[in-house]
Amino acid sequence: MLLRTARPDDAAEVVALRATVYPYLVRGVASTRQMIAEPPDGGWTAFVAEDEGRVVGWASAFRNTTTSEADFGEISLLHVHPDRRGRGIGSALFDAAREHLTGLGVHRVRTWAQTGSLDFARTHGFEPSREVRYSALDTRLAPPAPAAPPGVTVVPLSALDVRAVYEADIAASADEPGDVPKDATSFDTWRYEVWDNLGLDRDASTAARDGSEIVAFTLVKRDGERMWSDMTATLPGHRGRGLARLVKAVALHRAAERGATMAYTSNDETNAPMLAVNARLGYQPVGAQWSCLGTLR
Repeated sequence: MLLRTARPDDAAEVVALRATVYPYLVRGVASTRQMIAEPPDGGWTAFVAEDEGRVVGWASAFRNTTTSEADFGEISLLHVHPDRRGRGIGSALFDAAREHLTGLGVHRVRTWAQTGSLDFARTHGFEPSREVRYSALDTRLAPPAPAAPPGVTVVPLSALDVRAVYEADIAASADEPGDVPKDATSFDTWRYEVWDNLGLDRDASTAARDGSEIVAFTLVKRDGERMWSDMTATLPGHRGRGLARLVKAVALHRAAERGATMAYTSNDETNAPMLAVNARLGYQPVGAQWSCLGTLR
């Protein structure tokens, strides 16, 4: 087994591995290659485990730049192919990620674990914090979009100014459930991770405007026939009007018209309003992960 830093040419194998372990996650080859070749802020790096010339393990590590808590970092999506588990590959990836984060001055770390991997997380000093639930929907079964409230218009993201979308996202996500406050996302970081992401479908992504103000939106990322609802939110002061369901329903139909057949999304276990929206749209549970918190020693 060879452990090394990920290279852009690994993208196809990384995506295939992720689809095996996390069939409900959506990130295509092009956007994965972009992420490796032009890494995000926060000292982002990724490691792969290679066995007999095949990528069989992955982990990325970085300082979280969306929060003002400067010593908070992440080990993201550490996973090993089911056929290669029990050989120490996961621990080797963890050690490489931990060493990288230590060099960045990170002290507190979040990682993510499927229910069956919680023992591995605990063995490495992490405890479960929050459950994230994943759901899926055949886009052909999406219900018709509800009528927009008076004064509200629905437009694709491609018709909007990038700065306005950023400001709406920041305002809407200020109280998003999570382990740390999401209060430090710069425009450059957001533009890299969201607007310039090669997987973002700006025509399927949908916003609701009340007059000229963006009051709700949903972001759609695509990988061929699969789509991911990356963020759906309503701005404070406009909640309770059915706007999240409106934009998400419109986005599902637009994505279906553009070739998407399966839609996936995730929600924090405490986000009852969005869980209810997804249930009304027909999403069905397909998996769960736990955020797990620990400190580097």
